[in-house]
Amino acid sequence: MILSVDKIEKSFGARTLFSGASFQVNPGERYALVGPNGAGKTTLLKIIMGLDALDAGTITFAKDVNVGYLEQETKLASDVPVIDEVMNAASEIRALGERAEELQLEIAEAGETGEVPQRLLDEYGRVQDRFESLGGYELESNARQILAGLGFPVDDFNKPCAEFSGGWQMRIALAKLFLRHPDLLLLDEPTNHLDLESVQWLRGFIAAYEGAVVIVSHDRAFMDACVDHVAALENRRITVYTGNYSSYLKQREDNLEQMRAKRAAQEREIAHMQVFVDKFRYKPTKAAQAQERMRRIEQIKRELVILPEGHKHVDFKFPDPPRSGDMVAKLEGVSKSYGAHHIYDGIDLTLYRGDHVALVGPNGAGKSTLLKMLAGIEPPTEGTRELGVSVGVAYYAQHQLEGLKESNTVLQEIDSVAPTWTVPQQRSLLGAFLFSGDDVDKRVGVLSGGERARLALAKMLVAPEALLCLDEPTNHLDIDSVDMLENALKRFPGTLVLISHDEHLVRAVANRVIDIRDGKITVIDGDYDYYLFKREDLAARAAQAGEGASEAAPAPEVSFAPKAPRTHRAAEDAAPREGKKTREQRRAEAEARAALNKRLKKTRDRLKQVERDLERKRARYDELMELMASEELYADQARFNEALGEYNSLKQELPALEDEWLELSETIEEEMAHGGA
Repeated sequence: MILSVDKIEKSFGARTLFSGASFQVNPGERYALVGPNGAGKTTLLKIIMGLDALDAGTITFAKDVNVGYLEQETKLASDVPVIDEVMNAASEIRALGERAEELQLEIAEAGETGEVPQRLLDEYGRVQDRFESLGGYELESNARQILAGLGFPVDDFNKPCAEFSGGWQMRIALAKLFLRHPDLLLLDEPTNHLDLESVQWLRGFIAAYEGAVVIVSHDRAFMDACVDHVAALENRRITVYTGNYSSYLKQREDNLEQMRAKRAAQEREIAHMQVFVDKFRYKPTKAAQAQERMRRIEQIKRELVILPEGHKHVDFKFPDPPRSGDMVAKLEGVSKSYGAHHIYDGIDLTLYRGDHVALVGPNGAGKSTLLKMLAGIEPPTEGTRELGVSVGVAYYAQHQLEGLKESNTVLQEIDSVAPTWTVPQQRSLLGAFLFSGDDVDKRVGVLSGGERARLALAKMLVAPEALLCLDEPTNHLDIDSVDMLENALKRFPGTLVLISHDEHLVRAVANRVIDIRDGKITVIDGDYDYYLFKREDLAARAAQAGEGASEAAPAPEVSFAPKAPRTHRAAEDAAPREGKKTREQRRAEAEARAALNKRLKKTRDRLKQVERDLERKRARYDELMELMASEELYADQARFNEALGEYNSLKQELPALEDEWLELSETIEEEMAHGGA
């Protein structure tokens, strides 16, 4: 045990967050802390850290545990260079190094005058082991690796912390935590200010981390890759599930089915006995039996299954934008520089109606700059930007919230852009973005930064333009709201350009991907999985070309950028879109898919059989639960014993089948990912 949360209680006024909530984290375990917005995830982390007081219960740590905590927001005003700020955070490691040197001197001095005391040797062994395990000898090297993994260019290592924006300061705080290498990491939305490539690095870092980790995150793909347990805040308690986030969703639904069946059986038993009580309570010959049933009813009510609150499923369809021409936006010969810093040089790009484009690439490559040029927020240094017929542009970024009027309420802000909507429709939209109840009457001036960001996003999507440009739209949204946004964007008939660290969202929404690096753009005409396949393929070709560079002239750069403008969809056959696959590419991919399908046939057949068995046995399990709740069965001892035996057998068989289902599903998913299908 590294952390024990035991029967904690916490209330704010009449609102109870936790009542008898418990869970335990063991060394090496990685927990995701999940629950709807307002369930108390951040409050629980603060309680664990001692920043918020408990009403009741206990928080216990193992002896000498070192805990690191990343809050959602942080501010560093220091003029200290970034690398020094990060290095200074490792005070425990530095202290261990200093103590090891002191002990070395003491041991050397003791050795000159006589026998070295065993206590000095024992302490030196302990200190040295701890210093080595925390990476003491590679402290600066580790600091540099962590900063690079979080997206810092080497040139920025010596810049003062105060020069960096809030998002970059969050990364500095992360780097300080990781270098300290605490035994327990508590991370509150660690991906909010990272780009996609930094999130992928963070996944690998946490997966290899030797300590225990508790994460609050809205990023499902990130949690699937990082965690092996889920602690769900439900009905003011904490329910622990083994497995990643996807496994939790399946287990939770299975548990809910069983809980619903059990509660239904309890309610039927209560109703059945209540009929007897009402009928015979005052009949002398049946009074004793009626009293017994009344006691039984009270006992069942005390044991009545409490169903957790269901996830919010807000299915909100936004109005369609004005229909645009086929060509939506075009950049021709565009260059962009900030002083001596050149970002782009002579790029061409055309977007068409219906394109859902994800901009990806390393931090600092120019994704936000390209998005701003497409939106008209930033003018190009050279070249031209052209919008198509009937194309309006809506731009969303975390820090562009000037359009909100401080004196308006949240509801008035929505009404200003949707005056024809009814109040229930407006409240429905605001509820999807976490504004419920009295929140809609809050003044904009008192909203937090996250609340303002959500309100600005809601306003933009009330009456969307033909071209939506979104820069990290999911920050500060919980998973249910991200689901709602994802579904709305998937069905959006206009053109969408998106920057997001949320791989699940990118995978669900994008039908084109633009990779940005080294001042160049590579347009991949396909979804995110196809992009990953192509990136691997291009990297392999580049490696081969590098090996043969000394013997042959360098191969021309492979590019998927547009070669010529296209004026109409009907012209596709005559002038294919950039990045369109050749016949040889399609044949090779078809052959690869066929080989993959052949390889997976037995696994898929077994998966189908397991699914059929699970469906049949779960149905029988539910029948038995209902049957065993009936009074008739209790009267027939033989039938009851038979039903109980079958029930106990199924209780053992179902978990084994569920584990096999999960293992088979993961095998197929891994093969599909590696196979590029």
